[in-house]
Amino acid sequence: MKGTCSSTSSSLLLRNRRVENLEMSCFGSSKTSVSSVFNGGKSAEIERDYRNGDGCSSSFDDSRDGWADGDGWGAVVVSIVRIVTCFVTMMFTTFFWGVLMVLLLPWPYARIRQGNVYGHVTGRLLMWILGNPIKIEGAEFSNTRGIYICNHASPLDIFLIMWLTPTGTVGIAKKEIIYYPLFGQLYVLANHLRIDRSNPVAAIESMKEVARAIVKKNLSLVLFPEGTRSKTGRLLPFKKGFVHIALQSRLPIVPIVLTGTHLAWRKNSLHVRPAPLTVKFLPPIKTNDWMAENIDGHVKMVYDLFIKNLPERQRPVMVEELDDLSRKKPS
Repeated sequence: MKGTCSSTSSSLLLRNRRVENLEMSCFGSSKTSVSSVFNGGKSAEIERDYRNGDGCSSSFDDSRDGWADGDGWGAVVVSIVRIVTCFVTMMFTTFFWGVLMVLLLPWPYARIRQGNVYGHVTGRLLMWILGNPIKIEGAEFSNTRGIYICNHASPLDIFLIMWLTPTGTVGIAKKEIIYYPLFGQLYVLANHLRIDRSNPVAAIESMKEVARAIVKKNLSLVLFPEGTRSKTGRLLPFKKGFVHIALQSRLPIVPIVLTGTHLAWRKNSLHVRPAPLTVKFLPPIKTNDWMAENIDGHVKMVYDLFIKNLPERQRPVMVEELDDLSRKKPS
């Protein structure tokens, strides 16, 4: 019991310090929400002139939809060194917390909290190693007990979510994650949740089990509603799972909008570019009056909220735009 109380205190202390650090810094005097900018943990200058408030600096090249800096061999070598350092760091922290989880096997909730501490430490370390400047908005909503949903376009999304979601939060992943070396076993030991995505009926039943688990244990949940990583950075259609969980648990939905991660680290690439990133927590959406008959409407409402808060380059290509392109294409 003494060990459990000690781990809880250290977790709360780490969480409080992180929020205090956010509150001590501000990204421009016109911002009323809590925000912060990090540049590899160093006191670097804040990225200036965020264009149209969309979280993309003037160093972006719209014509390429990419980062216009650091494509030389030197930058690639530095990037690979940073990725290798991230891998070694993650293996070390994963092994350390894995041993701790084994010692805490009799205390399931203590393992959940220690899993969050692992995420806070490891996620922050990995982002510090990679060195991308990070702007955080709406941190006052990051302590809400609820269902956190986040767009997904880069491995960096996982690091950020590990770091910034509150203590007492569990993730949800496909059941096959247990086969991932070290990380998969730690995921299971930390009492995070897995679902069977082999067929729709099994998936819905898995979602009901997830809802019952988070209500019973008084937990929050974090998931990627797109169900997979976007290859282009553009928002993919949302699956209905998060709405099913909300209907069962009546927990509020807390959207987390990530901007720029797909430009910083593209899929199947070993080059991490110094693109600035934005993490924006939106106000919680109450689900007390949601109805099962309007599942599609609830999904669309939340989806439209993401579209509204994403920059143009990360919004989905609408059917109307595709029609315009087809009409303009020469015959």
